[in-house]
Amino acid sequence: MISDLSKVRNIGISAHIDSGKTTLTERILFYTQRIRAIHDVKGKDGVGAKMDSMELERERGITIASAATYCTWKDHHVNIIDTPGHVDFTIEVERSLRVLDGAILVLCSVAGVQSQSFTVDRQMRRYDVPRIAFVNKCDRSGANPYRVTEELKDKLKHNAVMMQLPIGLEADHEGVVDLVEMKAYYFDGDNGEDIREEAIPEHMLEAAEEKRNELIEAASMFNDELLEAALEGTATSEMIHAAVRAGVLSLELTPVFCGSAYKNKGVQPLLDAVLKYLPNPTEVENKALDLDDDEKEFIVDTTDPSKPMIALAFKLEEGRFGQLTYVRIYQGSLKKGDTIYNSRMSKDVRVGRLVRMHSDEMEDIDGTTAGDIVALFGIDCASGDTFTSNRNRFAMTSIHVPDAVIHLSIKAKDRKTEANLGKALGRFTKEDPTFRTRIDEESAETIISGMGELHLDVYIERIKREYGAEVEIGQPQVAYREAISRRAEFDYTHKKQTGGSGQYGRVAGFIEPYDGGDFEFIDEIRGGVIPGEFIPAVEKGFKAAMLKGRMIGFPVTGLRVTLNDGAFHAVDSSDNAFQSAGRGAFVETYFKAKPQILEPIMLVAVEGPGEFQGAFVKTVMQRRGIIQGTTESEGFVRVEAEVPLAEMFGYSTDLRSATQGKAEYTMEFSKYAPVPGEVSEELIKKFKKDE
Repeated sequence: MISDLSKVRNIGISAHIDSGKTTLTERILFYTQRIRAIHDVKGKDGVGAKMDSMELERERGITIASAATYCTWKDHHVNIIDTPGHVDFTIEVERSLRVLDGAILVLCSVAGVQSQSFTVDRQMRRYDVPRIAFVNKCDRSGANPYRVTEELKDKLKHNAVMMQLPIGLEADHEGVVDLVEMKAYYFDGDNGEDIREEAIPEHMLEAAEEKRNELIEAASMFNDELLEAALEGTATSEMIHAAVRAGVLSLELTPVFCGSAYKNKGVQPLLDAVLKYLPNPTEVENKALDLDDDEKEFIVDTTDPSKPMIALAFKLEEGRFGQLTYVRIYQGSLKKGDTIYNSRMSKDVRVGRLVRMHSDEMEDIDGTTAGDIVALFGIDCASGDTFTSNRNRFAMTSIHVPDAVIHLSIKAKDRKTEANLGKALGRFTKEDPTFRTRIDEESAETIISGMGELHLDVYIERIKREYGAEVEIGQPQVAYREAISRRAEFDYTHKKQTGGSGQYGRVAGFIEPYDGGDFEFIDEIRGGVIPGEFIPAVEKGFKAAMLKGRMIGFPVTGLRVTLNDGAFHAVDSSDNAFQSAGRGAFVETYFKAKPQILEPIMLVAVEGPGEFQGAFVKTVMQRRGIIQGTTESEGFVRVEAEVPLAEMFGYSTDLRSATQGKAEYTMEFSKYAPVPGEVSEELIKKFKKDE
């Protein structure tokens, strides 16, 4: 068990796709002696990176599921989670950052701040995660860590400061200059394991002095002692380290390191920086809710192992011996054989097996304490559940789960594989909150929903491989929404006589567009014209009617209902009557409020050689795209555009053929916007035909 929490770090490695996160993790594991040999991400040598344990990950050269491991560096215990870069697997990043204390933001030295760097940065800010930046791939043609540091300041609004300078760039990249110690480090040996320390090369002395002064100036804002010493010219390394750490913990300073993970340069100093600057579990404030005290927030105590245990299940996986549940312990301690309580399910479960994960391998342990990340075996729960001891009804604050933007119908090819398909869908929806499944009421088809084409592609492939279920897929369907565009008044009476007591409820008021979310209900009933106990039923009726809009059958969003008048009958009024009145009022008033169809708009970033700029701009414009901006550097062009999701199906094939396979794109959800008139007419026509 971990006794000294000051020597624990829980870190994540996050970045835009293809920035080198998994390669960096592979090197960290090698230098901390967790693995004996280094392997390539794309599995060219038939092995693949340790953290890409799924066969699909090795084939595609991307990370699909976040993988956890741990290592020891200079007597410190470091839990690491390698997260996916692709926006379709964004939930993996969300739930990882929710349980981590610090992060390494990896940036490509050539491409710099890319579209998904913004997404990852937003996620880190959402969970107040302190971070250090690593500018990777300094050996690549066009590498420029100085420009990337400026982009961190200009684009991501970080107070970024260089801690190192690269010694040589591109093919000449040899090592780094440490601006705190003012020494040069070179990485020798077959895998860069032998660190050679030398004086700073003559031609770099002036630049190093200048950048060191910038570092001291930025860091001195977080430490008065350093500020005074800087004015007197007596700043020491210890003072600089203390000031940088204070800046990082306050989320107001981002130290920038550089190197090349692939060429084994700069990784060990980055590990040192993780220990020096990122927080240990006791330095991070985590909050939980007391479900027995009106969800009152309280701060968990990481330092006292005798306090009631609180743990969050943040990730589920189907292991060889049953469900594997990754948990972060926030308070108290957990031992093998303990009985713990699932607050959501109100159920006791026994911890039969407790393990530490190393990608797809595991190591049994007897117990652990607050601040650690471990896994439990054979426990039934869902992602986001909180476990406690002594039947305490506590819950950790939840994980942000974005809405799905794409749907597909799916069915088994034959009766034999139906059961396997059901098992697969049950498992994947439990593991991944952004992957959803439902039965369409009218067509009785099974519909799966997700974050993008790649997201659903990967799950369909996994259904075939892991469950041997051959499936048939329908056409992708965009998650449209409907919304009203103006205010409309309603006065509706629901009246029904069916022998015996009837049903009666009258509701009056108005509906109007609402920008603050999906729905708001305002009760302005005065004088008891509708008794208070029936008001929630009216709201329920409106909500039920909004699930299926009357233009093309998609949910209605952005609606505010104000109820200000009505009537009831002493005998015939009931909850059901007022629910029906709410539904009827919505149906009767909907078209008076001039409804419109909204479609998901994606932020698309296309990057490729400058010579193909015209070609890929054309591919965007042909898809109703609106160009938001273009940047050019080192012969590479990056075009950002807003494009409707409905137009993006099959885009990768078109982009490849237009640019000889030399351009790539990323896509993430941006907002909902009204569809053009002709598209709206087409959708309505199709809906009426299918009805």
